[in-house]
Amino acid sequence: MMSHGAAIALRMKRLALDHITVVEADPAALARIARATGCDGICLFLHAMEVLPQMPAFDLRSDPAARRDVARVMEDLGVGLDVAYPFTLSGRTDIADFAGAMDCAAELGAGMLNVLLYDRDPARRADVFGQFCEMARAFGHKVAVEFYPPSRVPSLAAALELVRAVGRPGDVGINVDLLHLMRSGGTIRELAAVPADFVLYGQVADGPAQAPADPEREASSARLLCGEGDFDVIAFVKALPVDCSVSIEIPRDAAIGTETPMVRASRAVESLRTAVC
Repeated sequence: MMSHGAAIALRMKRLALDHITVVEADPAALARIARATGCDGICLFLHAMEVLPQMPAFDLRSDPAARRDVARVMEDLGVGLDVAYPFTLSGRTDIADFAGAMDCAAELGAGMLNVLLYDRDPARRADVFGQFCEMARAFGHKVAVEFYPPSRVPSLAAALELVRAVGRPGDVGINVDLLHLMRSGGTIRELAAVPADFVLYGQVADGPAQAPADPEREASSARLLCGEGDFDVIAFVKALPVDCSVSIEIPRDAAIGTETPMVRASRAVESLRTAVC
C-alpha cells in the first residue's frame, strides 16, 4: 500500500494521454479517448511518422481544415495539447524548416514542444538548440528536451547541462520519461535534486529492471503498464515538481488487434491510478 502523500501528489497533477499509447488513433480520436479516460491533455504528433507504422496517415501542418477540426474537437471536450511532437534536431537541421510545425502547434494551443537531439557535434548541437528555443519563443512555445539513451542527449545530466546553457528556466527545460531515466542509468533521487524550474514534464510507464535486448523497440512499442514492472512509479510521481503534468506513455503494440484503443488507453491510465492509490 502506498503513502497517502503519493495519492495526493497524483491528484494534484494534470494527466495527459500520449499519442503512442494509442498509436493508431488519429488526432481527433486521441482527444476523444483522452477525455473518456479522464485525461485533461494529450501529447500529439502533428504528422505521421514512418517509424510508427501503426499510425494513420495525417499531417496537421499542411491541412488547415483538419487542424481546425481537431482544434474544435479539443475545445468542445475541454482537452488541451500539452506537448507537440516531433521536433528532432540533427546535424543537417535547418531551423527555418520548423516554422510550419511551430505555427500549427500554436494554433492548436500547444503547451510545449518536445525536442530530441541527434547532432554529433557538441558545439553545433548547443548552438542549434539555442536557435530553436529562440524561434519557439517567437511562437509562444516552451521547449522541453527529452533525453533518450540512443540520442546525443542520453541522460538527465546531459539534458540539464543543455537547458542550463540556454538559461531560461520555466520556459526551456526537460521532459523526463521514467523509462528513459531508468534505461540511462539515472535515479529518481537525481531527478528529485534537479531545480523544479528545469523539470517541465513527466512521462510514465513501467518496465523490467533488466533492459531488453532491443531497448528502442521497448521504448516505441513494448512498455509495461504501471505495476507490471520494477520501476518505482510512486517515487517518480512524487519526485516531479508539484505543478508538473504527467502523460501516460505506455505503447503496447502486441495488444493492437485484441484490445481497442479505448480499452488500451483505459488500462494504461487506470494502471497509473492504481499504482499510486
